[in-house]
Amino acid sequence: MPVLRSGSTDRSRLATAAGTLIAVLSLLLTLPATAGAADAPPRGSAHMGMGVIAHDGQGGLPPVNRAAQTEGVDVSSHQGNVNWSGLWSSGVKWAYVKATEGTYYKNPYFAQQYNGSYNIGMIRGAYHFATPDTATGTAQADYFVNNGGGWSRDGKTLPGALDIEWNPYGAACFGKTQSGMVTWIRDFLNRYKARTGRDAVIYTATSWWTQCTGNYSGFGAANPLWIARYNTTPGTLPAGWAYQTMWQYTSSGPIVGDHNKFNGALDRVVALANG
Repeated sequence: MPVLRSGSTDRSRLATAAGTLIAVLSLLLTLPATAGAADAPPRGSAHMGMGVIAHDGQGGLPPVNRAAQTEGVDVSSHQGNVNWSGLWSSGVKWAYVKATEGTYYKNPYFAQQYNGSYNIGMIRGAYHFATPDTATGTAQADYFVNNGGGWSRDGKTLPGALDIEWNPYGAACFGKTQSGMVTWIRDFLNRYKARTGRDAVIYTATSWWTQCTGNYSGFGAANPLWIARYNTTPGTLPAGWAYQTMWQYTSSGPIVGDHNKFNGALDRVVALANG
């Protein structure tokens, strides 16, 4: 009978351990990139401003301003069925409703939120949460328009909004270079205008825009700016915009949380709706 020396036993154990390690690594490499990211929310749950406090912090509320501003809200599935009559009575006159995300998600509360705001008398629009790492800008614009993001000149429908901000599911800039991000945004905006005849609103935060587009200034002439900043003023705006059209100033306002100010009286909201 052959004698197995201790050296041979050690080599055998090492070979077995190495084989097990290789098998485990191979399994891990086949899992989705988001697997194991315990703090990543489920796909579809993203909404306007969910990364603002984590990245930019928050300060006080805006002071009462003599300049005309019109109160608005933005909502998504995490608010569920919205109390539109309560919001209307509190002075909210316009709303944006999340319609889609990527090319894989439609807001299940969209009908209640979009039609409910309209029926109570508000001027309302739809927004799309962009995920530039999952599909092209053109494909996502089509998905948005096909699932609630269209526009009609009825005086109560705002142009669609592109929500482009920190990636809640991974790297902040969705794996895009600054030039690649600009191209993606341009593709979305061009397709949206081709489908609807309107220039989409861009919702973003200055710090994200600077980080992920290099503070690109080329969209300011055509696309209204919706700035996100939870503080007493909108702060420094991204390059290309001399003023904001809308300002999301808090995520803890009454009834729904996300409250906004339109930079003008109600007739200017109507003007944006009419194009």
